[in-house]
Amino acid sequence: MTTPEAEQGDDGTGAEGAAPRPEERLEQAVRAAEQALIEYEIALETFRVEVENFSRLHEQRLGPVYARLEELEAQLLEARAARTGEAEDRRRADEARAALTPIPGVEELLHGWMDGDGLFPEATAMLTDQPVRPPQRVRPSEEARKLYRELARKAHPDLAQEEAERVRREEFITRVNAAYARGDAEELRELAEEWAAGPVPERRPSRGEELYARLEWLDRRKEMLTLLAKELEGSAIGAMLRLAPDDPDRLLEEIAEQLATQVREREAELAAVRGQD
Repeated sequence: MTTPEAEQGDDGTGAEGAAPRPEERLEQAVRAAEQALIEYEIALETFRVEVENFSRLHEQRLGPVYARLEELEAQLLEARAARTGEAEDRRRADEARAALTPIPGVEELLHGWMDGDGLFPEATAMLTDQPVRPPQRVRPSEEARKLYRELARKAHPDLAQEEAERVRREEFITRVNAAYARGDAEELRELAEEWAAGPVPERRPSRGEELYARLEWLDRRKEMLTLLAKELEGSAIGAMLRLAPDDPDRLLEEIAEQLATQVREREAELAAVRGQD
């Protein structure tokens, strides 16, 4: 006995399995392109946050060492110029000195190091040769990553078919991105509850020409995001982060060790040049 289900195809097009209408194929293509774009944007935003956090940690951890190296280089060139008296040596020394950041005033120098209650712990540690407390981590936790991905997939503006709904989603996703950049899992949980309680707009069928236009828009947006991804990956911080994606902290330590060696070498070289006078 033939059942009604057997008389129809899985998509309800009839027993003969008639091909879906062109609009249906376009709708499938649009949905696939939308999901692919959303996944790409999630990956790109995740990498952007990683680059931003690594850049901040890199500056906090290594910025003073780079500055010390530049100062030693300038002093070394100045010492050589003073010893040789050569015009070319003096020119190189002047260029190196001019390239350095001017020495800040007292207020600027102490900004971020002390307040009305005195020196911050980091400043005290530096002045007493104690280990400096590592900078505050802002790398999102696994829970925050999971919540962010789920919210991005559900509330992404690219899923909207009407302008008002797109605006609503864009405003919501802006809040989601900000919470994720701060690594605030609690706020992400609250945003997930807010989205779940909010309106879920119905998705109206689109005409063929509108679907074609949307596919073109999705393709253009993917091209734009690809360019942004290349810029991130091609940046100095992005390239460094790709060297140790699973343990960026260890990479910072290795760089710090290399820079510390260079500082000691420059200090010894400077002492040797000054000792010849």
